Amino acid sequence: MNRKLLFGVSGLVLIAITVLVLITSAYSVHQTKTAIVFQFGNPRAVITDPGLHWKLPWRSVSYFEARVLTLDTAEEEILDKNSNRLVVDLFSRYRISDPLKFFQTLQNQRAAANKLSPIIIDSMRGVFAEYSLEAVLSEQRAQIMKRILDTANAQAQPLGVSFVDLRVRRADLPEANAQAIYESMNAERTRDANQLRAEGEEAKRAIVAGAQREVVEILANARQRAQEFRGQGDADAIRIYAEAFGQDPEFYSFYRSMEAYRNALSGEGTTFVLSPDSDFFRFFGEMAGPVK
Repeated sequence: MNRKLLFGVSGLVLIAITVLVLITSAYSVHQTKTAIVFQFGNPRAVITDPGLHWKLPWRSVSYFEARVLTLDTAEEEILDKNSNRLVVDLFSRYRISDPLKFFQTLQNQRAAANKLSPIIIDSMRGVFAEYSLEAVLSEQRAQIMKRILDTANAQAQPLGVSFVDLRVRRADLPEANAQAIYESMNAERTRDANQLRAEGEEAKRAIVAGAQREVVEILANARQRAQEFRGQGDADAIRIYAEAFGQDPEFYSFYRSMEAYRNALSGEGTTFVLSPDSDFFRFFGEMAGPVK
């Protein structure tokens, strides 16, 4: 009986030990996490695949975020290349790209925030110092932010971190400088507008002058062509008259007399003093009365 009891207790102990080993050897990694397996405080493996995993019972596991994390940065006053001041409030988003490097250099997110914020601020100061305030507030802003992101990533890479986004929540001028900077920008825009207006007027005058020259040339060419056509027409008319009247001189004399009658007698109240024997009346025959 005692032997059976001993075997029963031993079996229960063995089962308990087996269950304990299984419990301490199995661990799961969520899809939003990565894990590092440690043995006596030394990292032994980095686990990035989600699911159930196994380890030796005396080893421990630490978990790290695989999702994108947000880093808020306090407002900073920076200078552009013209020494204009600008108050910037920004935030960034980063990912733990190398869990082992992250653990060895930063260990946790609190330490990461303390280390990464100065990296972002220094990168922003360095890049903004190469641009004017107008460029920062213009469409070049996206290019400037990318440069800041690239500069910050170069410093964050040894820490096992990579920045994936950088956004400016607010960018304001210091109240003391706002009016002076506004007036300076307004004056510069006015100069640009006046310059563009002057260039437009000059271009307009050049276009009008060119058009006027073209009109003069076109009219001169048209007059020349008209004179050529008129001269050619007169020459053709003379030639045709000569050919036609050369065939019948008497008819030509008669036709010219009729033309003279029409031109001379077309006016009203016109008086002619001519001799009845004048050649002008040779086609009238006998006159009924005295000719006036």
